[in-house]
Amino acid sequence: MLASHADRERAVDVLRAGFGEGRLEKGEFDQRIERAYAARTVGELALLVSDLPQGPVPHPAPVTAVPRTFLPARPQTNGKAVGSAVCGVLCLVTFGLTGIPAVVLGHAARSEIRRTGESGDALALTGLVLGWLSTVGWALLLTLMLVAAAVSA
Repeated sequence: MLASHADRERAVDVLRAGFGEGRLEKGEFDQRIERAYAARTVGELALLVSDLPQGPVPHPAPVTAVPRTFLPARPQTNGKAVGSAVCGVLCLVTFGLTGIPAVVLGHAARSEIRRTGESGDALALTGLVLGWLSTVGWALLLTLMLVAAAVSA
């Protein structure tokens, strides 16, 4: 989201309070102020103030939380990773029918996650493991059945 003038002024106020309390050195303070006025998004402002309390705080009081406006955005979960995990879990119910889609979606999701920084790598890995186990298990079962049929014939 683009930052407004009011968002920039709030961030500058927090920086001034941090500098006044001795939490920032003069050089770092000047650099952060310059970056605050040049910031285009609320996320950039959040990075500038995330390590500072939100104004003058008495020393015995606990540090207050960063307002939601300045919190970094939580990365979205990759949809293919969710699909991979669901297909992997469904392998048990569908007798392995969803194993190959779980593997394909898992590999595609992990590639996208590395490229975009989304979350969901554990879901993609779960789908991959369950999909591969199902696929290898069914391939092994079919091979044993073919060998047994060839031996009995």
